[in-house]
Amino acid sequence: MKKILVIGAAGQIGTELVPFLRKLYGESNVVASDIRDDVPPVLKDGPYEIIDCLDGKRLAEVAKAHGIDTVYNLAALLSAVAEAKPQLAWKVNMGGLLNILEVARELDFAVFTPSSIGAFGPSSPKQDTPQDTIQRPTSIYGVTKVAGELLCDYYFARFGVDTRGVRYPGIISNTAKPGGGTTDYAVHIYYDALQHKHYTCNLQPGTYLDMMYMPDATRAAVEMMEADPDRLVHRNCFNVAAMSFAPEHICAEICKHVHGFEMGYSIDPVRQAIADSWPDRMDDSAAREEWGWQHEYDLPSMTKDMLTTLKGRL
Repeated sequence: MKKILVIGAAGQIGTELVPFLRKLYGESNVVASDIRDDVPPVLKDGPYEIIDCLDGKRLAEVAKAHGIDTVYNLAALLSAVAEAKPQLAWKVNMGGLLNILEVARELDFAVFTPSSIGAFGPSSPKQDTPQDTIQRPTSIYGVTKVAGELLCDYYFARFGVDTRGVRYPGIISNTAKPGGGTTDYAVHIYYDALQHKHYTCNLQPGTYLDMMYMPDATRAAVEMMEADPDRLVHRNCFNVAAMSFAPEHICAEICKHVHGFEMGYSIDPVRQAIADSWPDRMDDSAAREEWGWQHEYDLPSMTKDMLTTLKGRL
């Protein structure tokens, strides 16, 4: 039975990945961790540890104590927050990853580290962005993601660490609130639609971005780690995609369910510049061919599930 440690578990992905992993592998076999103790209660339904990803000694102690063989590294500053704090973003996103890889080399455990659509830049192809193409991101978040992909490749090739990862698009959750990403509008809009019947979008009409519903995102992480290594040509940067839309499309879909909903615009220049540098749609054929990736949710099915779930909660 696997013994799993999730670092940065209190974030958007971790608060849903941890329960998903515990259902698959058992509560006692999945250790959640974050830098603080005031975390969502769901994380403490099983083992919980306080870990600063920059503290390699503490990480090694916890990994040894629990007999960890797999780490999901989710500790990172997201795109918009990282632009406001670029030095801290480098320290956390890269320093934390290096610590984890060093401990993995010492203790021989596998590491999942998510990359992002942000690893691409304005010179990358916008449509059907290939798995292997030019990557010249213009945000510090994107710079750390490209560097992280390369660092994980290096630790696999040089030291044999079983490193794996996917390039996530924007992720939409009905549980966790957004954490400072450029695609956060696609989460906020559902809350405001139900609570106020109006939403002010910070991205321009026509801004296409890849998106994914959280159930697909958590499943992609687990399937990536369960994949047969002999089939993997790539390891740390698989494009994974599900849907691509602009703000007006998600607005139109919500209007089918929420009578009287309206959306206006107040453009955030920082987020808009980041979004404009990213692909409209990634080509994820490598993930589909090498480990059988398939998404389940599109925009209509996600919208129906989001609104149904949030109505019951709000």
